[in-house]
Amino acid sequence: MKNEKETIAKILLNIKAVQVKVNPPFTWNTGFLAPIYCDNRLLISFPKERDLIVKGLKDLITKNNLQFDVIAGTATAGIPWASFLAVALDKPMVYVRSHPKDYGAAKQVEGFMHVGSRVLIVEDLISTGRSSLTSVIACQKECNAQIMGVLAIFDYQMERAKRSFLNAKIPLIALCDFSTLVKVAVSENYLTEEEKRNSLSWGKDPEAWHKAHGGKEILTVKK
Repeated sequence: MKNEKETIAKILLNIKAVQVKVNPPFTWNTGFLAPIYCDNRLLISFPKERDLIVKGLKDLITKNNLQFDVIAGTATAGIPWASFLAVALDKPMVYVRSHPKDYGAAKQVEGFMHVGSRVLIVEDLISTGRSSLTSVIACQKECNAQIMGVLAIFDYQMERAKRSFLNAKIPLIALCDFSTLVKVAVSENYLTEEEKRNSLSWGKDPEAWHKAHGGKEILTVKK
């Protein structure tokens, strides 16, 4: 698995899906400040790399013996990967909005699944875990779903996310992670020494780094 993680890290670096900057830092959609940003949306534009990611996700499903009835993609970045997997595995698919619609049936889960279905949630990356766990709650609330796990391409390995998934008792499985990415970025000369130091400093304590750079408190998702 270690070499596979490094392969994915190289793919992300080669297509420039990873960026590093400090002044000013990146602001994620969660409001979190960070010196590094991973944009996996770029992957859908590269067929060869895209196929390798899908194969990697399928391998993770097999290796972790994930049994499920439905694949659920998180809106919006998880939707294409859920679609690719659903076609490759011949599985039903739904997608989960970030918020329920304020019209019509006021649904948050779009598509159809039977009540009590076993669901695998697919996400492009995990930062604080907020969007993934929001999808978990929506599937449980609307369909009484059994969540078998969250499958992601990249995990920032933030303690906030680790605690949230642990508290929710939801397995999190990712193709690649922050520590592997930084290691490969350094070995492949993608990071300068200053960028390396800032990235590693953030990696040791993302929340402290966020606060030190003027970031506001980020609320966790509560089940």
